[in-house]
Amino acid sequence: MRLESKPLIVAGRSIRSRLFLGTGKFSSPEAMRDAIAASGAEIITVALRRADLSGKGDPFANILEFIDPKRYLVLPNTSGAMNAEEAVRLARLAVAAGLPNWVKLEIHPDPRYLLPDPVETLKAAEILVKEGFVVLPYINADPVLAKRLQDVGVATVMPLGSPIGSNRGLQTRDQIRIIIEQATVPVVVDAGLGAPSQAAEALEMGADAVLINTAIAIANDPCRMARAFKAAVECGRDAYEIGLASPLDTASGTSPLTGFLSAAASMAPPPMTSSPS
Repeated sequence: MRLESKPLIVAGRSIRSRLFLGTGKFSSPEAMRDAIAASGAEIITVALRRADLSGKGDPFANILEFIDPKRYLVLPNTSGAMNAEEAVRLARLAVAAGLPNWVKLEIHPDPRYLLPDPVETLKAAEILVKEGFVVLPYINADPVLAKRLQDVGVATVMPLGSPIGSNRGLQTRDQIRIIIEQATVPVVVDAGLGAPSQAAEALEMGADAVLINTAIAIANDPCRMARAFKAAVECGRDAYEIGLASPLDTASGTSPLTGFLSAAASMAPPPMTSSPS
């Protein structure tokens, strides 16, 4: 019987699933909805530029109609913002439209690599935290920036494993280890994780959660891939809580031969001797 891992606490909210799910790149809103259900995720990120906040029923921005706000925490994100001013404006717009005051803060002005702008991210976080937002900032795997953001009062830090949508895995593992070591808030590895094994590795390292989008959304079977990531995250967290075996420089036999052979020798019958003629 599998014992449940400790719940994740973000801004005082208890969250059972350590898998956060993004909503971009799915072939249809229905495919997205089904994958979310299969993943077991409770926090779902939605790019504000893809959500209809006007109340006019825009058929090309109806993603929120497929996410039950009673079942999931909708985490608006400011993806597409070029600077702090734009990100703050998007966050305020989301709250004015009735979405939660939680926000995934994303500012990446470079359209080729989509790397987050550290200066503008810190500036926006300071403003949003003062206004009462629960801020989850997407950042480079920069331990110094992570500490500065925690001092400001963010709810998590979300360092990238590799560039958004690249499926290249944990290329920043050494920096993420430092961030985890120094963290006073949950660490959510975000971006670049393309395989369930990579998500499991992040959890084994001590990350509190991962955010996955592309790897699930573009899979031939998004629901099945979502279940694979769900299992990987659970296994990775279990391994971290239990404690992984320490690596050794030499081999260590699982069945020591010395003791076995000594015991076998003591139980063997005495050798037969020939009688004198």
